[in-house]
Amino acid sequence: MHPNPAFRTTPLQDNLAFARARGFGILSVNGAEGPLAAHVPFLLSPDASFAELHLARSNPIARACTAGLPALIMVSGPDAYISPDWYGISDQVPTWNYIAVHLRGVLSPLPESSLHPHVDALSAEHETRLLPKQPWGSEKMSEGALPRMLRMILPFRFEVASVDGTWKLNQNKAPEVRASAADHLAQQTDAGSQEIAALMRRDLG
Repeated sequence: MHPNPAFRTTPLQDNLAFARARGFGILSVNGAEGPLAAHVPFLLSPDASFAELHLARSNPIARACTAGLPALIMVSGPDAYISPDWYGISDQVPTWNYIAVHLRGVLSPLPESSLHPHVDALSAEHETRLLPKQPWGSEKMSEGALPRMLRMILPFRFEVASVDGTWKLNQNKAPEVRASAADHLAQQTDAGSQEIAALMRRDLG
């Protein structure tokens, strides 16, 4: 997390809402020979006290996590390069604006009997966001196909102990300087620039 407090004023509920909406992040733990990381979808509980996720059996994290293991889930949002020319003032340097939320906690294995309900809940969460289509469900699979596939993954529970968020949107600059940067950023064509520009403008009111 960026240490500047100007970028860390977003309320807890907004950070959690962002993490829940993304539903995808980088899970990291300390391994015997150094850090381990995996890109994982996750399902955050309604009260945000825990998340459920799964890993391939062959994943080093799955093999390392035989009991409670300190872990971190990093959830990234849009990001964009900011040119110093856009501020309209002298003696500035390039920077990067972005959103990131870190969930810290403990990762523990779950009974394999919880895997099928977890996969169904995870797919249902994201299928309902897709339009226009009828949500996919595991009942559409041929008999025996899902059990064969489930044997390749393992379920885990991540108990959330703390939440940190960085919403770096040039809050350390004067409003007119931020507005100038946002205007120039909005002229870029990539999705990250467009999203960051909209967030900067929203933040300016």
